[in-house]
Formats: sequence, C-alpha cells, structure tokens
Amino acid sequence: MPQGSLVAGQVTQREVPENSPVDLPCDAYLAQRGNPRIEWKFEKGNTVTLFYWNSQFTEPYKGRVQFTPSSIHFSSVTRKDTGKYVCEVLGESGQLSKSEVNLIVQAAHVASVPASVTIGNKAELTCKESDGSPPPTFQWYRNNIQMPVNPKMSEAFKNSSYELNPKTGQLTFDPVTGFDSGDYYCEAQNNIGTPQKSDAYRLEASELNVGAIVATVVVLLILLGLIAFGIWFAYSRGYFNKRKESTNKKVIYSQPSQRSDGEFKQTSSFLV
Repeated sequence: MPQGSLVAGQVTQREVPENSPVDLPCDAYLAQRGNPRIEWKFEKGNTVTLFYWNSQFTEPYKGRVQFTPSSIHFSSVTRKDTGKYVCEVLGESGQLSKSEVNLIVQAAHVASVPASVTIGNKAELTCKESDGSPPPTFQWYRNNIQMPVNPKMSEAFKNSSYELNPKTGQLTFDPVTGFDSGDYYCEAQNNIGTPQKSDAYRLEASELNVGAIVATVVVLLILLGLIAFGIWFAYSRGYFNKRKESTNKKVIYSQPSQRSDGEFKQTSSFLV
C-alpha cells in the first residue's frame, strides 16, 4: 500500500464509559471518491494490530464490531479497547488517505473499604485503576467532602490521622479514631475527560468490645470445668477401672485329667 498522510483535521477523540456502545468515524473515506478500499488498524503502545482487512474483521473483533464505509460500530467496549484506531483508505486513483480516532474507555475504579475497624488499630483503604492512560491520580471523599493530602491543613479533618497517596490511591489510618466513621469513595483523574468515581462504602470505627471478650472467656472456663467434672465423676464411679479389669482378664485353660490304669486299653501300634 502506498504511503499516505492524515487528512487535514481528521484526528478525533471519543470518550465513553466501559460496556457502552460507540461509533468511530472514518473521515478519510469522505476525502475519496468512487469505491475505495478501506482498512482499519489498532495501535496501543508499540503494538499495531490489523483490525479490518479484506472486507472483514480479524479476531477477536468478529461479532462485536459492525462495519460501514464511513465508520465502525462497537456494540460494547471494554478498557482493553482504549487506544488509537487508524482508518486507511486507498482510492481508485491510488491515492492513500487516513484518519485517526483516539478512543478512551472510562473504566470504573475499584475501591476497597473495610466494613468495620477497631478504634486504635490500623486501617487501609485502596483505590485501583491499572488501565488508565495516562496513569491517573486519586482523590478520596468522606461524606461527599474531598479529603486533603494533609488532614491537619483542613478544619474538617484536623481530628483525623491518615496518610493519602494520590499516585497509588492508598488511604491509611494509623490509628483509627471514632471521627473516621463515614461513607467513603475514591475518584480518579488523568486530565483526559471527566473524573471517574467508585461506589461509596460505609466504614464504622468501633470501640473494643471488652464485655464480649469477658463473656467468651467465662463460657470457655465453664466448658472446661464441665469436662473436668465429667472425667472426675467417671473415675470416682470406677468406670475406667472396670474397663481396665475387663481388658486385662486372663483366660485359664485346664488340662484333661489323666486316665486311670483301669481305663487303659491296648491300642494297635504302627511299629512291627
């Protein structure tokens, strides 16, 4: 195929949420006449994949993408579809033109928040997004209020003790206080498109339940006492001794009494 150039102004961008449909235009087609030959390529990093060639889609795009001369249609996109789509059009005169579409799939961010923690202990909240391009930075919100990196710089969070890493999405409380109870969610932003946020999760900071621990210890002591009493009772009744005697009882076999001379009878012998 001859070397071509981008059609002037034909570099577009599409941003859609994950699992949504999207149309990617082939603006280079509009610059040609007649019945040109169209190919699509997918570029991600240093990898180039032939996407549409010889009037059909390559694997694994068959069945999930539809073709028209002026565009391709995804019925549903995933975060793996993020990248550059290049439409190359070869006209009947041999002229090659191409256009590009940068597709950004906005993936949901996964937040991990423990349901409950004990006051005085350490707690870690995480927010993950491994497929953002470029890599995003993270923010955390408690009760819909953005948490600053340094809690001491904010009147709303000065009573809390935490560390927030915007690059990794890690939010660490050490130690947890009663003030830290609330609804938490994270948000990711890579300066391309709108910020994406996770679902909100409830965190409950509670005191150590001393009463429950004491009750558990008491129940265990009672059970141990009952077991000890049962063993003592069995010994006192001689159950273990009787079992030992029965297992050690000896069986005495008696020999038959000798015959008297009067009862002796001559028997034949094998000796000659």
